[in-house]
Amino acid sequence: MTQSTTGTAATHPLPSPKERRRLREAKSLSEEQVAAAVGVTRATVRAWETGRTSPRGRKREAYARLIGTGVTRSASRPSTVKPATPNNRSRAAAARRARSAEAAKAAGNGASTSAGSSAPKSAGPPATPPPKTRQPTPVEATGSDAMDPTEPGTTAPAATASVTEADGAGPSPAEAFDALYRHTAAALYRQTYLLTGRRALSREAVGKAFEQAWQRWPEVAVDRDPVGWVRAAAYEYAMSPWHRLRREHRRPDPPPEAPGPRALLDALLALPPSYRRTLLLHDGVGLGLPETAAETEASTPAAAGRLVNARAAVAEQLPELAGPPAPDGRSALLREHLGALALAQPTSSLPVPDLIRTGSERKAQLWTRAAIAFTVLLIGLTLITLATAPTRYETPRSPAQRVEGVPPLGGPQKLTPQDKKLQKKLGSELGRGPGRLVPRAD
Repeated sequence: MTQSTTGTAATHPLPSPKERRRLREAKSLSEEQVAAAVGVTRATVRAWETGRTSPRGRKREAYARLIGTGVTRSASRPSTVKPATPNNRSRAAAARRARSAEAAKAAGNGASTSAGSSAPKSAGPPATPPPKTRQPTPVEATGSDAMDPTEPGTTAPAATASVTEADGAGPSPAEAFDALYRHTAAALYRQTYLLTGRRALSREAVGKAFEQAWQRWPEVAVDRDPVGWVRAAAYEYAMSPWHRLRREHRRPDPPPEAPGPRALLDALLALPPSYRRTLLLHDGVGLGLPETAAETEASTPAAAGRLVNARAAVAEQLPELAGPPAPDGRSALLREHLGALALAQPTSSLPVPDLIRTGSERKAQLWTRAAIAFTVLLIGLTLITLATAPTRYETPRSPAQRVEGVPPLGGPQKLTPQDKKLQKKLGSELGRGPGRLVPRAD
């Protein structure tokens, strides 16, 4: 008898693998401690935190309680608004009609009660419940980024969170995607510029990241940190070593003219890619050390070592950063310099979100059509091969060849004069040898 794990998974939900690791490190628990508490090996815990496997049954329940997601996760996670599909719209309309019918019935009962009572009461309109405030979506609950001052003319997600939904329908997927793009595209462009020193590559990386986000929007919309999802995609594309083979991205753009920002940018580009990304995430974006380690796919001690070495390398190029002895003061000063360098980059060349969505959909259609055409071509070639292939194997006949150096087959050759002379001589002379012995029977 097998036990189903569907109910267990629904009762004890788990966050993403990176979030599991962050929660474990936030509670100062090592992999050995978690493995001993749950009753598994360290390799199994590491597989859970990398996404290769997932716990089941009682181990899932114990692991969820240990990292603190067994009960409080549903309460701490911001509510997400489901995309407005036709089924959702019909259900919302039916709910509105039911509420209006109940309100009309309650109003009629109140009017009849007030008419039948002896004490006069002021007949006013029935009290309507206050408008329900829409809960912030995951896009709006993330807050402003460290290097993202609200652009003029744009609406911050915090302002759109106060929109009331009297009809009970949430924003469409396109509206939620546009809100995420307007709120984070400029900051991601500045951050990728600090990583690469190339403006064209930064714009391309941001565009590719948001195209991937729109193609996987059902997954990104319910993620705990959609901004982090897009940021990780943009960083991975921008720091790919294959861009060195492209002619337009072989050399970085001209550095700033001011000596301070130029020295800072040169010091950043001189760091190894992993050190540069760790420094930007921790001191530039403002992530904590466990979150930085999880996003860079490194352990917390390794991320801390990279951060210390990166700060020391930058401080050698910029003496003013070596002044504060405390790590917090140095981090704040470095964050201020990184923010000033990032804000100096113009973001007017970024495309509008409509172009990102249409371009992503067009590319998805082209890839789908190409896959269908390739499949049809492969099936057609297979059918032609099956129709024209022989049913049995026949040994091919070798072609005829002329053999030289061997005399052709035939009768006796013509007698030469010497042969004729010898024949004549033998025929004219009598044999003088002994007589032929013939056996006789007595």
